[in-house]
This record gives sequence, structure tokens and C-alpha cells, in this order.
Amino acid sequence: MTNRLNEDQQDLPLAGIRVLELGNFIAAPFAGRVFGDFGAEVIKIERPGGGDELRDWRKARGKTSMLFRTIGRNKKSVELDLRTDLGVQAIKKIIEKTDVLIENFRPGTLEKWGIGPEVLTAINPDLVIVRISGYGQTGPYKNRAGFGSSAESFAGLRYITGEPDRPAGRSAASMGDTVAGLYGVIGALMLMFNKAKGGAESGSNVVDVALYEGIFSLLESLVPDYDAYGMIRQRTGGRLPGVVPTGSYNCSDGLEVVIGGNSNAVFVRLMQAIGRPDLAEDPTLLTTEARRLREDELNGAIEEFTGSMPLERVLDVLDTAGVPAAPVFDAPSIAKDEHYLARGMIQTHEVVVESEPEVVRFPGVVPKIPGHQGEVRWLGPDLGEHTEQVLRDLAGFDPGQIAAISTRAAH
Repeated sequence: MTNRLNEDQQDLPLAGIRVLELGNFIAAPFAGRVFGDFGAEVIKIERPGGGDELRDWRKARGKTSMLFRTIGRNKKSVELDLRTDLGVQAIKKIIEKTDVLIENFRPGTLEKWGIGPEVLTAINPDLVIVRISGYGQTGPYKNRAGFGSSAESFAGLRYITGEPDRPAGRSAASMGDTVAGLYGVIGALMLMFNKAKGGAESGSNVVDVALYEGIFSLLESLVPDYDAYGMIRQRTGGRLPGVVPTGSYNCSDGLEVVIGGNSNAVFVRLMQAIGRPDLAEDPTLLTTEARRLREDELNGAIEEFTGSMPLERVLDVLDTAGVPAAPVFDAPSIAKDEHYLARGMIQTHEVVVESEPEVVRFPGVVPKIPGHQGEVRWLGPDLGEHTEQVLRDLAGFDPGQIAAISTRAAH
């Protein structure tokens, strides 16, 4: 790792690390965002003319979506066609001075372009390569196309998500992609740490992340429960099977509260707080299994309580009693909440949506660590904003080569 720090990066934990991001959509770009959030120099390669398709997702107006501005933050954008000799030449030169490469193409794509792991590690033996794909780099399904949606289905998440009398549901965010991105970062940092302490030879450097495996790893005892108890989890809406009482409950003002009263001690406090000491003192309710058998009764008691008062009053009562509870927030509620603001999770930036700068609130940096103020240094860049600088300084291209690439990008 060479010393290549900017003044605004010097105190960040990944300062001095250079990451080359070749991915599109969410999985690889989310991994790149995490690296960038903590000081790494992240160079995002985008196809000429259109760039990452994420630039158009949920774009109500303007040229660049707020989703791209969020996922692409703290990165540099370079327009480069990887299917051309000049594009491959540029990548090979940049790789000489790069610590981590992240990609999320279908297996075999980098090899087809002539920049597979064997080629790249021959150029830079210390390079760590993060490969994110639908089904992984091995196995009978490796060549299948895979997005987060198919991964969430294949992993079992969608089968158990939604209401029991309706088709399989989904989370309203790309969980399959973001989880894979996080695992990609973890894998890269582990390999880098292992190399730093002399624990691995050069060449042991590929992190293989399958989208479905990231999701499957989050599903707790889904398969063990099947083997041990013959239990096949089904869709149960907002309630978690065998974890009682927990769920979403309506308040008198039409708002919702989520309550988690499923541990023995919290259950007792919850029943006392809602005015049901008889249930709190019932010795037959002090096990998870016993509460499961009386789920409807317990939820009915809670709903009677929450339905008798507005959300804020419900939260006050439960907070005083030490019962985990939270409002079901929408975007406006989050954007103005004092706790989000106090922890820097809502950050204000000026961004050009159409023609003039506008004030827009963006999510902050996770996790909180000592010495990092959690500030987003800049938003996702305009397409090709750093092409000339990167190709000149890292690839060593002369003005004619850069002009040739820029001409192709313009067309």
C-alpha cells in the first residue's frame, strides 16, 4: 500500500487503499461505497455514454438518480469501454497501483475481456479480487444470470416473506445485493489483514460471494428446524413464528408501533405496562412455547392497549416500562427525527437535480468508529467526471489516448 492520501482522507481508517470498482447496479457498488466511506480511493469504471444503470433507477427528474448519488458517494467516475484494447490496457495499468478490485459480472466475463484473476494477479500479485455473482464462481448454477430478486427467492427469503394468503413478498430494498456487498468488503479486509501479517502467499486473493449465500446466511435455523422438527417455515406477515409477542400494532391515531415482548422478562414488563397483571403473573406463560400457543390471545390484549391511545403515548408507556418498541417510520419521519440527526445519520448536501443546486438529505455513514466523524465527503459523481485525471495519473495515458477514449464516450 503506497502513500497516496488526500488531506480530507488522512485520518480515515482505509486511507491509502485504492479500490477499482467494475460493477453495476448495487452489489459491487455497495461494497465500493463502504470502502469509500472510510477513506479508500474508489475508482468506478462506467460504460461510455450511459454509465451505471443505477443512474436511472427511481429518477423522477434530472439526469442522475438520488439512488446513484447515494451508492456512488465518495467515488471517482471514469468512462471506459472494457471491450476495447484501450480499455483493457487502462485497467492493466491501473491494477499495478490498486489494492482491491470489485466486480459483479456473470462468471467468466472478466476472463472474456482478457482481465481475469490470473492476468491481473500476474501484474499485481498482492491484488485482492472480490467477485460477486448470483450463484458464485463454482457449482452447477454458476453461469446462471442472477439478480438480488432471484437470489432472495433461491435462498428461501421470499418464501417466508409476506402474508400467508398472498404470493411471496419482498423487502422494499435490495437486500440480496447489499448483504453480498457487505460480505465482499469483509472478505477483502480479511484477506488484506491476513496478507499484512504474512499469513498468505501472493495469489491467494479471490473473494467469492454468491448473492443467494449472503441471504441464506441470514435465515438463522431455517434448514436445521426442518431437519430437527420437520418445520417448514411459511409466510406469516409481520409476525415471527414462535416468537411471541412481537409484531406491528395499530394505535388510536392510525399510526403503527412495533413491539418486541418475546423474552421472558420483557414479556412480564409488557403485560404489566398494558394493564394485564393477570397475564404477567401467569406462570404458564413464562416459556416461548407456551406463549406461542396463546398468540392470538396475547396479541389481542396488546392491540386493545395500543388501540386506546395515540402512538406517542404508547411509546412513552412502553419506554418507561423498558419494553423495546418503535414507530413504523416513513421517509419524512426519519428525515426530521432528532435521534437520526443527533447521530449524523441524516446529512444535508447541495446537489444538482435538474439545473440548479438543491438541498437534499442523504443517509450517513455506518458504523461509528473512533476518529471518523462519519461525514460523506461528496456525492456520487457525474458520469466520467474523473476520466482524464485517472487515465493520466494512474494509467499513464497521453493526451491523444485520453482524447480517443473521450471521443468514444461522447458517441
